[in-house]
Amino acid sequence: MADTSSIPTLAPLTGATLTGSTLTGSGLTGSGLDLSVVLVSFNTRETLRQCLQLLCAELDRLPHRTAEILVVDNASTDGSPQMVEQHFPAVRLLRSEINLGFGGANNLALLASRGQTLLLLNSDAFLEQPVLAPLLDLLLADPTIGILGIAQRSRDGSCQPSARRFHTLWRDACIMTGLAERLPSSSLWGRLFGGLDRRWATSTQPVDVEWIPGAFMLIRRSLLEQIGLFDERFFLYLEEVDLCHRAVSSGWRVVYRPEFSVLHLGGESATSINAALDAPPSHQVVLWRMRSTLLYYRKWLGSQVWGAAALELALYRLRWLRNRWSRQPARRLRARHALQLHALMAQAWKQTRGGRISPPRPW
Repeated sequence: MADTSSIPTLAPLTGATLTGSTLTGSGLTGSGLDLSVVLVSFNTRETLRQCLQLLCAELDRLPHRTAEILVVDNASTDGSPQMVEQHFPAVRLLRSEINLGFGGANNLALLASRGQTLLLLNSDAFLEQPVLAPLLDLLLADPTIGILGIAQRSRDGSCQPSARRFHTLWRDACIMTGLAERLPSSSLWGRLFGGLDRRWATSTQPVDVEWIPGAFMLIRRSLLEQIGLFDERFFLYLEEVDLCHRAVSSGWRVVYRPEFSVLHLGGESATSINAALDAPPSHQVVLWRMRSTLLYYRKWLGSQVWGAAALELALYRLRWLRNRWSRQPARRLRARHALQLHALMAQAWKQTRGGRISPPRPW
């Protein structure tokens, strides 16, 4: 059974408390709203501005519903909180003096929220078409649905993986080796090797899934009151997978509705971090992902965490051996990167003690 001892709980609207961070905006009240929209920002001022503009226009179109917007600033240095205060005075701004990570920052806002329904929205996710009114209707009409997700599109219109299955050694191996992408999704082999992203499935039909990405996640408040908030041991990556895992394990449905979509740029915060670090893959974001992978495997799959680490280490070593003697500069670069990735996984294993502990925040 997964350890849930470190997971904050969401109190009923009349009893929520909040500690540990500096808050700007209105305080806690006992009055409930129909919808609370939560955004976390770390040095994404311009994308946050565009996101809020579209979001405010969308909320203005909601008929007969009350809503609020909460923005958590994760110790940005690019003027993001000042922009929110100046241009969006109705937004409840919550500031943290340190980077709490994705889950921790969302928890800060969720504890302060007043909505019966909660929307987690990335600061680089843009609502370019009306989606909230029909989605709220869908959620209210079916009490078995705990979490709703929609299709996420890139700038070029292509679909991002938005309806996914839980991680296993086999599914992760198929992704890391590239087998999931090389085989036709409609074939028998495509179904066998494309399991994590459900590549064989039609993208036009509503379906129950195991987890959805946190860039757009509509959540029933009573679900969080039952299972708790994000597990803050996951600083970045896999925190929404863990949340969905707990929801599904508790009997809630996670539903994907592809007839609705959101434009998701992806990676804006990561780009701002990487600018001050070495070229990929030797950067902090990779280490965050590796730590979270080990924490997730240890929590949900126990001793299989050894296999997860061994899988990555073996693949990086093989990539290094394959490319180290090549005369092509690009392949020699891949060999060097493979060694860096190998070292990062070894570092992640040591820092998490094989997925047993989470390093102190900020990672």
